[in-house]
Amino acid sequence: MWGRMYRDKQGGMNGIAIRGPNPSRELGRGMNEAQVRSGSDGAILFDPAACGSARPDDAWFDPAHWASQGRAEVQSGGRGGVAFVDTPAGACVLRHYHRGGLMARLSADRYLWTGERRTRAFREFRLLSQLAGSNLPVPAPIAARYRRDGMYYQADLIVRRIPGVRTLAERLASGTLDPSLGERVGDTIARFHAAGAYHADLNAHNILVDDREVVWLIDFDRGELRKPALAWQQANLARLRRSFEKLGAKKRVAGFDARFWHPLLSAYHAALAREPVAATARGAAR
Repeated sequence: MWGRMYRDKQGGMNGIAIRGPNPSRELGRGMNEAQVRSGSDGAILFDPAACGSARPDDAWFDPAHWASQGRAEVQSGGRGGVAFVDTPAGACVLRHYHRGGLMARLSADRYLWTGERRTRAFREFRLLSQLAGSNLPVPAPIAARYRRDGMYYQADLIVRRIPGVRTLAERLASGTLDPSLGERVGDTIARFHAAGAYHADLNAHNILVDDREVVWLIDFDRGELRKPALAWQQANLARLRRSFEKLGAKKRVAGFDARFWHPLLSAYHAALAREPVAATARGAAR
């Protein structure tokens, strides 16, 4: 097992400790310091503060490991689904990276190796840490892993589970989209955009609403920090709009535009006008 060959080193880009703003925040705590545990065929990046005395190993990224202890629930959907697991770090979501679209026909879950810092899991882990440290509503990253095989690698990510949430797609299906929710969604997206946070797949499945009506964004695979610009911000909103159209929003909700979409846009533009805009995307997780 390569897990026994671990050597601990301070993590972050190129092995340097990752430090950020004051991280204290419920569920979305930013990461003061990460560690990388490297082995013969891969590595694990993790937040030691979140893990307590435990140190993630290969077993953490295996749903069968948690299922054998009665501590896992596998949910289908998306590209390969996710597993809800009860770890020493608490209730978490485990996701294995799967390809989508035409590339999935060539390889379901293998990616071309271009260096450790550019692996999908490590990039998303660091981006989530930066966003959480900026008090943006994202799940806190717990651990990320890649396993390399020659020119290719596979990857996994563990994040904190947000309790009591439903996706906007589920809210649409249950007929519980309303102007107030639209405003909260628009305001939240504006906060991310003002911070230069680009979401590569903003859709109704990747926006969650908890039982306190707090809006969260998840799944930042291929996301990055960019200089705020109208082109990519509007493209993000257009992608979200298309996802609602694919779900038949206008048929499911009478007056969908007036009831939800227009309040979303109105709140978005109002919030963007008052939010301090990031001048540059320093430390962008690319």
